[in-house]
Amino acid sequence: MAASGETCPQCEGTGWRHVERNGVSAVERCDCVLAGRTELLLERANIPPLYRNASFDNFSTLPDNPVAHRVLSNAVTLARTFAREFPQPGRKRGLLFIGDPGTGKTHLAVAVLRVLLSRGFEGVFFDYQDLLERIRQSYDRDSGTTSREALETALECEVLVLDDLGAHRVTDWVEDTITAIITHRCNHQKALIATTNLRDPAVGDPPIPMGAAGELASRYYLAERIGARARSRLFEMCHIISTRGAEDYRLRLARRTAP
Repeated sequence: MAASGETCPQCEGTGWRHVERNGVSAVERCDCVLAGRTELLLERANIPPLYRNASFDNFSTLPDNPVAHRVLSNAVTLARTFAREFPQPGRKRGLLFIGDPGTGKTHLAVAVLRVLLSRGFEGVFFDYQDLLERIRQSYDRDSGTTSREALETALECEVLVLDDLGAHRVTDWVEDTITAIITHRCNHQKALIATTNLRDPAVGDPPIPMGAAGELASRYYLAERIGARARSRLFEMCHIISTRGAEDYRLRLARRTAP
């Protein structure tokens, strides 16, 4: 049962190995089974190719930028601890990464997911807009019913990653859908890992003057894009990890590669 197709020397292909504990013989699942399960979980997790190998070890905390380094090092420490200790009885079962675009939120969210997959938890990555579009397109106008595959996955999977939360024009349907997903996961104690570029008072974001120009993330609060109910539930179930103050690595890379 070794991943290479060769017979595992520990279990001789049975998937079980004999162990001795305190003079008592027993059997337990072999490491080769766990490795095979991790590979299968990774294949099913829908992680985008760009982030397929994202990990804590290959995440840059920008050591040459003292402010960014402090912010990102703290984010890594909190995310690592969550991934290592999950689930802890009585503790929140979610993470919300909040900060400016290009500050590593998606990388860290996937790094957490991959650790949890390696520990045997099932998880799925969804881009927020893509998930909403899948749910919307699954509606059968002829029969008046909805194919619930995407919605059921978002509701019931052990670990759900929602990337770029709130990056969709807000409508009653969008607000109701995301509120239903977050509320269900909160009520049933299912893990949710989300990222957002949007602003929130919880991380010290000040109000923006009316009519101010700028990116979507600089103009709207999270509650304005997902609704107050969903925002309240999200903060109830998630530890908040801020990357606010870190430099946009895409702009940094562009400067380095400019002629």
